[in-house]
Parts: sequence; C-alpha cells; structure tokens
Amino acid sequence: MSSPLSRRGLLGAVGAAGAAGLLGAGPAAAAASSGGRGSAALVIHNARVFTGTAGGAPVEAVAVGRDGKILAAGSGSAVRRHIGRDTEVVDARGNTVMSGIHDGHVHPLGAGDRSLRPSLEGAETTLPELRELLAGFLADTGGAGAEPDAWLVVEDWNPVGLLPTGSVPHHSMLDALATRRPVALVGGDGHNLWANRRALEIAGITAATPDPVGGRIVKGADGQPTGVLKDDAQDLVKRHIPEPSRAELVAACAKVLELAAASGVTTMMDALVGRHELELYQALSAAGKLPQRIVPAIRLDAEQTKDPAGALAYARGLRKEFEGVRGLRFGMVKVFLDGVIEYPAQTAALLEPYLDGNGKPTGNRGELYTSAADYGRLTAAFNQAGWQLHAHGLGDRAVRTALDGYAHARRVTGQRDARNAVAHLQIVDPADLRRFAQLGVAACMQLQWAAEDTWTMEALLPYIGPERHRWMYPARSLERAGARLTGGSDWPVDALQVWNQLRTAIDRQGAYGTGELHRELEGLGRTSVLRMHTSGTAWQLRQEGLTGTVEPGKAADLVVLDRDVTRCPVADISGTGVRMTLVGGRVVHDADSAAGRAAAARAARAVSGPRPATYAAVHGGRHRNCAH
Repeated sequence: MSSPLSRRGLLGAVGAAGAAGLLGAGPAAAAASSGGRGSAALVIHNARVFTGTAGGAPVEAVAVGRDGKILAAGSGSAVRRHIGRDTEVVDARGNTVMSGIHDGHVHPLGAGDRSLRPSLEGAETTLPELRELLAGFLADTGGAGAEPDAWLVVEDWNPVGLLPTGSVPHHSMLDALATRRPVALVGGDGHNLWANRRALEIAGITAATPDPVGGRIVKGADGQPTGVLKDDAQDLVKRHIPEPSRAELVAACAKVLELAAASGVTTMMDALVGRHELELYQALSAAGKLPQRIVPAIRLDAEQTKDPAGALAYARGLRKEFEGVRGLRFGMVKVFLDGVIEYPAQTAALLEPYLDGNGKPTGNRGELYTSAADYGRLTAAFNQAGWQLHAHGLGDRAVRTALDGYAHARRVTGQRDARNAVAHLQIVDPADLRRFAQLGVAACMQLQWAAEDTWTMEALLPYIGPERHRWMYPARSLERAGARLTGGSDWPVDALQVWNQLRTAIDRQGAYGTGELHRELEGLGRTSVLRMHTSGTAWQLRQEGLTGTVEPGKAADLVVLDRDVTRCPVADISGTGVRMTLVGGRVVHDADSAAGRAAAARAARAVSGPRPATYAAVHGGRHRNCAH
C-alpha cells in the first residue's frame, strides 16, 4: 500500500520560500528567493488530489507558489509549466494529496502536559492490578526519597474501568497503597479525578465542603467525600499539584505538535484556553515551534456565563494581550454545558432520566451547568461583538440548551452567520436535528467514539435504553437534516489517531471497536467524512476563504499521503501514513527527514497502540508517557 515519495532536495527551496509565504513576506522578498516569477516553489504530481470541491475534472497535480499559496491545481501537463530551474518536484506515486486536517476540537497543550506524567492509558483493571501499577509508578517517581509529600499524579485513568464492571472508586482503595504521598488519578475523559485521603486533606475537602459551581464532590451515604471529584470540582485538588517548569512544558508541547503535524493536522481549535495556555503558545511561537494554525477558544466558567459583559471584557482583554502572537487567531469562546454520560459519572444532561441499569428510571437527569436563558444572553453579547460560541454539549438536554441559546441570540442580534457550534453530540433528540441547519450551527463531532466498545455498550446502553442509544452520534441524520458537520479529535481525551477517526466515521467500528455502532443508520460516506475534517471545519473556524480545499489562491495547507484514501478499502484508511505536511507552503513535516522520521514513528505508535481496554496492555509498559 505504502510507497516512498520521489523527490529532489525538498527542504532546500521549499523551506525558505514556504516560510516567507507563511510569515507574510512581501512580493519583493518572494521574487528575490525565486528562480523566476512564473515558476513554483513546489510541484506535486502523479497524485490523486482530493480538492474538496464539487464537480470539475480530476486533479492530478498541484503547484505551490513562492507566496505559500496554491498556484495551480489540474492535470499534470497543465501544472508542469510552473516548474522552474529551482522548483522542488514530488512524485506522489498515485496517492492522495488533499487539504490538511482541521481539528475543530482538541487540547494539544493538554497532551503535552499529560506526556510529562505516567499514564494508565485508559486500562480496565481489577483493584489488585491497579494497585500493582500504582506501586510501580510510586517507585518510578522517586520511591522512598519522594515520601511523604511528592505528589503522584497519574493520567488517563478510566472512570468506568474498575473491574468487575460497576465497581465504584473510593479513596480507601488508594489509601491502602504503601505510601503517605498524595495521589491523584486524572480521568482520561477530562471530567473525573480520583484522589486518596492525603490529597483530600491537602485540598481541605471534607463532608462540609460545598460543591463548586460547575462541579461535584461525590459523597457516600455517610456524607463523607469518596475521593471522586467531577468537572470543576477537580480544581479543588489540582490547584495544589506542583506545575512542571515552563521549559519542560514548552519542550513537551513542541513534541506533541510535531506529532500532530506528522498526523496531517494543519489547523487546530484549542477548546480549553486561558492565560496559562496562551503564554505557552506565545513561548512556542517565539521559539519557532508552532507548526499549525491555532484558533484558541477562551474558556468561560459557569459563573462567567451569568455576566455577559464581564465575560466579554475578559475575552477581549486576553485577545488584546496575545493577538500579536504569530500563529494564533482569536474569536472563539468555550462553555461547558454538561459533563459525561457513561456510568458511573452520568453528569451529561439528559431530557429524560438515566436508568438504573435494569430499565427503571432514576431521579438523575445529569447536570446542566448553564441555563438556556443565561447561555442565550451570553451568546447574544459575544455574537454581537463578532465572537463565536463553542459549547460542550454531550447529552440531549445540553444540546437543546445550546440550540435554545443560539436561537435567542439570533432573535436578539439578527445575525444569520454567527457559526456557533455544539461539540460532542453524543445523544441528540431527533426533534432537534433540523435546528442545526435552521440556526446555522456547526455540529462538531468526535466520531472516533462512534463504535461499539465498553464506553458505548456496557457503560451506557443499560443506563439509557435502546431507544436513546440509537441516537448516539447521529452523524448521517444530522447531515440529512442539512447540518454542517465538522470534526475534532478531543485529543488527549482520546488518542490522536486521525485516520482511524475518519475511518470510524464511515464504518462506525474503526480499528478497535467490537462491533458497528448503528452503521446502517448513522455511517457517513467517504467524501462527506473527508470534507467534514477539512472544508467543514474550516467553515466552523471562519477560515474557509483561506484553507480547507485545494484551489488556486488558497493557502498551501496540504498533506501528501502514503495511499489513496479516496479509493482504498475503508479499513485501510486507519493505517494511513503522512509523507509530508505543509502549512502556508512551509514544510512542517517531512517523513524523510531525521525529525520527520522520529515524529512519524510516534504517529505510527499512536495508530498501532489504542487506549487499551485491559490491564495487560499497560502492565510492563507503564513508562511510555513519562519518557523512560
């Protein structure tokens, strides 16, 4: 399937000319670096180009100008005339060339931060197996020399992974470890944290501690905290955990951004940004370590949603302070409307109650962190000022709340192209499907989750029943209702497996599912999926005039793949390798360079190593995420 690129001196001219284009060098500078005004910096030929546009003759070659834009796209003979004496020429060997992947909901700096700590990698474990792993982590992170005060923080704990299924975490299980150190297991879903008693004591969490706005301290029948903290309650413990140094964070984040480039990602919307993240982006940009275009979504907490004027002033203040950072483009804010749906968390907001596992309704409909009225007023204020809203809406009640808020904002502002979004959409009530198109709302979906597995079956089906389960990740239903579909990975909540993500959107099983999740009802066509993750997300981010399709005049944000993803068997899409990634004509990943080979190897490991479902997948390899 794979074949190497035919090339000559690729990084020489393309690196310099592409950098000039990306950084906005003027015509004189571009001309000075060229071998002639009519020649291209780079020509990719013998390709099957997925342009992302409708109709037209097949495209088999692309010329990249010295300004970092696409100069021409067409037949090999038509594009060949742009080859000059110093034009770099790449033979794609019949494989796909397309727009780079636009990730419309991702947390790349969070991936960098997590990489500095040991990881459970989402494993399902019995309590003895978990304790054995944690004992190993304690030894690896200082052993006896770290007693009694050095924190053990472990990433990618699976909140539904304690075996036997249905086991409920309690701090006493962690207290049994042979340590006096504070211990915190951070859920891979981003919504749960499990702490031992020492960590709770440091945080001052007792039976009398009230739930913070937007979060919950789980308490037992005796009223005492169990050690599990949900959503914003996690911060009660996290604020006491020592931060890594800025240099460590920048280095770790640079490495994960290289991984994203090696996976074909050219634009990312960072869906959880505050001052800390913006300062990291500033440092990465200054060091020349920011290969993608970044749209930061400034996070607003539940209290801020009740004060639209104050929230807008806050967002504007951060934009004013950081808008000069090259590579960033502001205009988005993020709000959590609910939590997660799987047992035992069940904080996603539902229209009808969760079931008890035996078909009987409970009194729990999840947690809605912001009312429709408050969200509508907030949206109206931001839309009027030219900003977009991006809502975490996982349950059907949260989705409806977001849509109600957007409808209010449209009535108040009169705007018809605000391009607000709802992300995740794990359950959507069929009555709300058409509202996405009616309100011009982007349906930002993470369809790598749309497979039968522990999370969608054992941890969910008994608690919502088959009728609602059928409406999980209703991608095709939304498409038929006219919604704009956009895509995101939610990395590092899940592994960055870009091409398996696209494959799963088609077959609803992917490389690791145990079965197809309503494929006949909700599986998408291949062209829809490719557009969803390129031009669709570019539209969501208001940059469709710049990127997302392969057309003359657009920025040369391109990927050259090792296979033809437009024609290969669907199952083969998962293993797609990226031979080259360009952003604005600048090569940000070259699989044949030393750095590119290392990044490509990391990307290949990510593809071949999913978040495991068993203890065996973690045991013996616990050092992977702490670089040992």
